[in-house]
Amino acid sequence: MGDIGLMTTFDDRQRLKAEDTILALDDGDIHVRQDGPRDAPALLLIHGSAASARSWDLLVPLLTGAHRVIRIDLLGHGRSAKPDDRGYATPDQARRAGAALDLLGVRRAVVAGHSSGGVVATALAEERPDLVAALALINTGPSLDAFIAPPSAGIDPAHWPPTDEQLRAFASTGFSRPGFEIPGELLDEVRVMTFHTLTATMRGTTDYLGQRALPERLAGLGRPLLVIFGADDRRWRSSAAAGYRAVPGARVELLPGVGHTPILEDPARTAALLLPFTTAHTAA
Repeated sequence: MGDIGLMTTFDDRQRLKAEDTILALDDGDIHVRQDGPRDAPALLLIHGSAASARSWDLLVPLLTGAHRVIRIDLLGHGRSAKPDDRGYATPDQARRAGAALDLLGVRRAVVAGHSSGGVVATALAEERPDLVAALALINTGPSLDAFIAPPSAGIDPAHWPPTDEQLRAFASTGFSRPGFEIPGELLDEVRVMTFHTLTATMRGTTDYLGQRALPERLAGLGRPLLVIFGADDRRWRSSAAAGYRAVPGARVELLPGVGHTPILEDPARTAALLLPFTTAHTAA
């Protein structure tokens, strides 16, 4: 592990409220954003493919009263490094998330993941059960047979970087209705990726799900589990969320009128489900 570089954006003397950090890992720099009191229980948020820590922006203010909220940009995404000669398999990304928590001095955290970020969260719980107190998965498909989105058009090396029109077409199934106003800064997060980091990350998720479905993996971990699923998801069949009930004690909640990205489409209702769970299972 390398040195930690800090870029502090706000300091209330006693406890940092918001802080951006670059963690120098052996295989690439990882960007971390922290919000909320540093002495509060830790909550790690993991974004999905072709996204970044910024995808949680609307939800984070609703969580910081109870948590030290930690967001990471997975390798290949956001402000993290984007090397073409590193592994983007799901276990690799999970290992980096665990290393980031180690460097931040976090010994225990509730981990929440959106979409494929929930797959990384599951892998982290498998590899580092010492770190993960509980898991919350938000619109994370349980298995490959639940995937219903059509192939993405125009996302290939010949069209990289993609135009705004191509980006909006690529992202459109991430929301409950066509024409949803996707924040421009989130489209920019896709544009700064390389074609390799995008496709390698997506392939890593597919490979991991193809090896073993998430409910089967989670059933043996013994970790509290909350599943939140937008009922109008256009990427993953929402009825498949019921498969998580195979995990002992799992709680599964559907959000009517919401699509694949509740954290942007309806952060208030998402937080109303998430916060009681995370506060019940965090340990300072």
